Amino acid sequence: MKIARFSTDGDPRFGIVDDDEIVVLRGDPMFSGFDTTEERIPLADVKLLAPVIPRSKVVAVGRNYREHAAELGNEAPSEPLLFLKPNTSVIGPGDTIVRPSQSSRVDFEGELAIVIGSIAKNVSEADAASVVFGYTVANDVTARDLQQKDGQWARAKGFDTFCPLGPVIETEFEVASQAIETRVNGEVRQSGRLDEMVHSVASVIAYASAVFTLLPGDVILTGTPAGVGPIVAGDTVEVTVEGIGTLSNPVR
Repeated sequence: MKIARFSTDGDPRFGIVDDDEIVVLRGDPMFSGFDTTEERIPLADVKLLAPVIPRSKVVAVGRNYREHAAELGNEAPSEPLLFLKPNTSVIGPGDTIVRPSQSSRVDFEGELAIVIGSIAKNVSEADAASVVFGYTVANDVTARDLQQKDGQWARAKGFDTFCPLGPVIETEFEVASQAIETRVNGEVRQSGRLDEMVHSVASVIAYASAVFTLLPGDVILTGTPAGVGPIVAGDTVEVTVEGIGTLSNPVR
């Protein structure tokens, strides 16, 4: 099912998307289950928010598609290349990506995101699915010039607004060969398939959980296909993962 976090000019609430309506849940389903209030709200009448705000961290995987690694002059790593983005970088559907004054080159990177649903430490690949609450769509926005300048990625990946997530969490998603596509102003810039990842979702969860204790609500970004490029003020970036939906954000 598709879980939305939304507001109607009030506090954030959660609901199940049912066609063009949201069935309101009593609380955060990650902790309170899927009991409904029986209230239904037209989807057109709500503001969709980031479907999760990580309480702890966003873990991301670099160079997890061979063609993307190659386009930036790198080899795909033999083990997942991990880095962190702060939870303050998270924004939701329709929110604005803000290009920082420190950078002259900000890139889009469309990605599949894993939402962790339970405490996970030293999880095996065989058990990885048991700690997943669901999946959503992400844009790992990157200040490319600062990434190259700094030699490590914390600043380049960590600015406020640099982790759009949404539009929903799909709890029944099974990662296979689904398409992932990024468009800028309607023009396709990235087009790939999830089975092109170098390191699978299960292997990434196992690897990351051997380093960090993953907490409910933590998010893992799984890497981006080839085709990354710059965005400028006035652009609109759309990332679509087949079976989940489209995340759209304007740029300024």
